[in-house]
Amino acid sequence: MAPRRPAELYRAPFPLYTVRLHPRRPLAITAGGGGAAKTGIRNGVHFLQLEQIGGQLSASLLHCHDTETRATMTMALAGDVIAAGQDNSCHILRFSLQEPEAPATAGKDGETRGDKDKGARRRRGPAGAAQGSPPSRAREVRVESLQRVRTDFSPDALQKAVRFSNDGALLATGGADGFLRLWEFPSMKKTLEFRAHDGEIEDIALGPDNKQVVTAGRDFQCCVWQQDQLVTGLRWHENLPGIPDKAYRYQACRFGAVEDNAGALRLYTVQVPHKRERRPPPCYLTKWDGKSFLPLLTRPCGSEVVSCLSISDSGTFLGLGTVTGSVAIHIAFSLQRLYYVKEAHGIVVTDVAFVPESRPGRELLGGHEAALLSVAVDSRCKLHLLPARRSLPVWLLLLLCAGLIVATILLLQLAFPGFL
Repeated sequence: MAPRRPAELYRAPFPLYTVRLHPRRPLAITAGGGGAAKTGIRNGVHFLQLEQIGGQLSASLLHCHDTETRATMTMALAGDVIAAGQDNSCHILRFSLQEPEAPATAGKDGETRGDKDKGARRRRGPAGAAQGSPPSRAREVRVESLQRVRTDFSPDALQKAVRFSNDGALLATGGADGFLRLWEFPSMKKTLEFRAHDGEIEDIALGPDNKQVVTAGRDFQCCVWQQDQLVTGLRWHENLPGIPDKAYRYQACRFGAVEDNAGALRLYTVQVPHKRERRPPPCYLTKWDGKSFLPLLTRPCGSEVVSCLSISDSGTFLGLGTVTGSVAIHIAFSLQRLYYVKEAHGIVVTDVAFVPESRPGRELLGGHEAALLSVAVDSRCKLHLLPARRSLPVWLLLLLCAGLIVATILLLQLAFPGFL
């Protein structure tokens, strides 16, 4: 059965290019804009509070941070710090959430009641939400601009990728000039700069120990670096005959955990056709060993050109968006497609992000196995829910096996009297 059309979680007054979810708060951050063109379209970063209302995941706007003439095209999140890619620069922002003080109310005896009734205001939920939904208080978001550094120096300068390390001590940026730049955080002191690709850098993946960096470029290369030394160049199609070297380019790369194996690591890459054809060839997903960087599995993932990739916290699912607006979720182990909505958006999907698997994230899932947010140039943020896969309890499986053995013995006894 085909999945239901995804719910529209939020609609912004400008095109959306990126979305991130806070790992420890029920908070989504999305950004975009119209750029420097004087078209009347604003630029900003929007903070959305996520909560369950009447059994449905709902989003409400907490704060709009104006970015003046700069549209945010890329974004990375480390705790309460945002690294926003705006034109040729990376803008470092810090935000904080504060609970508002409830206004004091006077009782019948004239005494004011403040702390006792603090925060009893209700928030409106989606249409049809139950009136008995738990109350929620609006928070105040304060955004502080910390620093801004230039990260691209090409004639048509644009920062195209930004990534924090797992410990938040390192920031990696890449752009149209093909240079990979590494920055210490929070000092933003540049520690490394070298040309990684002949052309634009499409994506960056940082290893968990900060020793290795993977870059995907438009020059048909996906490279593994240790400092500025090339460790290896990935070759996804070496075991697939009939695919020329420059027929495909790498679009995205991400490291992911391995479910039920804490010490293992996988790298996932997306390959898209370099040229558009009347009969479009398929795009491909490849899973790599995260230490040897040998290809483990490659599968086609449809003929729609993939535009973005995300991986769930546990490494169980891969989320894909396409240039035609479709959204898909694949199983990371087998790379098989589990969920697909054709043209969920009316135009290119610019970013996708899974709801975190932390305790606050689990509370937002509402019994679903996973939830994916997608944003697009159509200004919409949509919600894709993956229902929990049904499985039989172990005790029931054992009971069925025992029953099957007993039935087999009885049939043999009937067919061959004196069998026992």
